[in-house]
Amino acid sequence: MKAVQMTAVGGPEVLVPVDMAEPVISTPTQLKVQLKAAGVNPIDTKLRSRGVFYPDALPAVLGCDGAGVVTEVGAKVSNFRPGDAVWFCNGGLGGAQGNYAGFTVVEEVIARPKPAGLDFVEAAAMPLVLITAWEALFDRARLQAGQSALIHAGAGGVGHVAIQLAKYAGARVFTTVGSSESAEFVTTLGADGAILYHQQDFVAAVAGLTGGRGVDVVLDSIGGETFRHSILTLAHYGDLVTLLDPGPGVEWKEARNRNLRIGFELMLTPMLADLPEARARHGEILDACAALFASGQLQAHVSQTLPLAQADAAHRRLEQGHMQGKLVLAIND
Repeated sequence: MKAVQMTAVGGPEVLVPVDMAEPVISTPTQLKVQLKAAGVNPIDTKLRSRGVFYPDALPAVLGCDGAGVVTEVGAKVSNFRPGDAVWFCNGGLGGAQGNYAGFTVVEEVIARPKPAGLDFVEAAAMPLVLITAWEALFDRARLQAGQSALIHAGAGGVGHVAIQLAKYAGARVFTTVGSSESAEFVTTLGADGAILYHQQDFVAAVAGLTGGRGVDVVLDSIGGETFRHSILTLAHYGDLVTLLDPGPGVEWKEARNRNLRIGFELMLTPMLADLPEARARHGEILDACAALFASGQLQAHVSQTLPLAQADAAHRRLEQGHMQGKLVLAIND
């Protein structure tokens, strides 16, 4: 099969198109899937430039997100049959094979029926960001109807679905963006206010938008100074959830004075720690989001699609930043 392998740690040039053997089913609960598309995420570029999670794993196939058609099922698979369209987040961390490839094998509990309203490219773009945003907003921050939320980088992969999920929950949603074009984009997603962080102090902007009270929830996907300043945007007893390590130098006094709850979100944990129940939870989240796609309450935005062999170009584009929505690799039959 056609695939793209990470041959070493380095720049995008270490992503090399290759021919390799198709994976085979090794347990009775697995599916073999012919991949039609693979999502490209920031974790892919970080693993490529810093190294995968497992020792002696190179060459490795990256790509956590995939969508395709089941071609074979194990003897104990009960929910899928050949010909079914599926989407999932699996592999790509240096252990199990990722989705920059023509075929993959995945456990039945992880795969979910592809939403009928999404094509394969859209479906492959979504799992990691949907699970991340859902867990951050609802499992970590416990966002409720009538509350308010600040979502950083609202035009990006996680941000653009987090806005929609927060609006679905009945929250008032503000977001930071880098350009007027992105401000227009997040408004179409339902954002109640877009803060151009190059032109405005987002702490002051949030104070103005909330009458000085602050927001109930902040979702931080940037880290560093953004994390530290986000403490000042929160109402007392609020929730600050970050996708990143806040790093040294955080002044926690104000967070303590406000009785904030600080949460961390890494949706890769169930894969890295081999937590089957948590992985099943990811499947439940995808099912819930599929229903939202079907009802029109959730939209997938893919800004660019490239062929599999151009995975290196996809990484270069993603590392340039300021992308609206997601980037996907299309995998030809």
